[in-house]
Amino acid sequence: MTVTEATRARTVALPEIADPSGVAPKDARQLSRLFFDRLAVLEEGTPEYQYARNTLIEMNVTLVRFAAARFRSRSQDEMEDIVQVGTIGLIKAIDRFELTREVEFTSFAVPYIVGEIKRFFRDTSWAVHVPRRLQEARIQLAKATEELQSRLDRMPTVKELSELMCLSEEEVNEARLASNGYTSSSLDATISSSNDGEAALADFIGTDDNALELVEDFNALAPMIAELDDRERRIIHMRFVDELTQAQIGEHLGVSQMHVSRLLSRTLAKLREGMLTTN
Repeated sequence: MTVTEATRARTVALPEIADPSGVAPKDARQLSRLFFDRLAVLEEGTPEYQYARNTLIEMNVTLVRFAAARFRSRSQDEMEDIVQVGTIGLIKAIDRFELTREVEFTSFAVPYIVGEIKRFFRDTSWAVHVPRRLQEARIQLAKATEELQSRLDRMPTVKELSELMCLSEEEVNEARLASNGYTSSSLDATISSSNDGEAALADFIGTDDNALELVEDFNALAPMIAELDDRERRIIHMRFVDELTQAQIGEHLGVSQMHVSRLLSRTLAKLREGMLTTN
């Protein structure tokens, strides 16, 4: 912009637009040039600057809806999030656009909008967080699988996928495993059952782990075992870890089985008393 053009831009008042979001796309393109021209010479933070910037956002929100249309298979709630995220991309494009680029703003803005939406899916759509390289590998895997399945008229092997994707078979398997983290189901989700009609998913997977109840006891027992003398700890280890008989323990220690029995009973009584005191 020349000095003369800049001076003229400062003196020309921007038109008042009652409903910027209702401006037709063709008119929005023409008006956007005027507003960008004015925005370039206005001081950031002033009411005039904010008006020009906000009007540009509202006039070009149709670009967000255009970009979001490719994701119309998503739910209504997701579509609202997509439009909001796409609007962030639009704002970034507005803040970085310059008329001197000699390119239409629409061509400049759409990649920003789509990029922001894709980043949103990449970072938030996974039910379980996995590294970004595996997220990208999953997309590559899906495309390669579709291509080979169409070409071979069957499901491709890991070797065939690895050759097409230029990845090792281990990396292909890793991408397949990571794909399991993309979606999840609630344990309360209702599924059909041939016997009882309907049941919750939780009824068919997982069981109670009774060993979990012992965790607290183990944590309480550990410091008590640490307080035992070396021989007591050794007897406990040989009996309950190595699972030796009392006679075998006696042979290791050079004492009788009866003596081992007395030592073991005394040690267990000490630990039992400590556990009862703790509880």
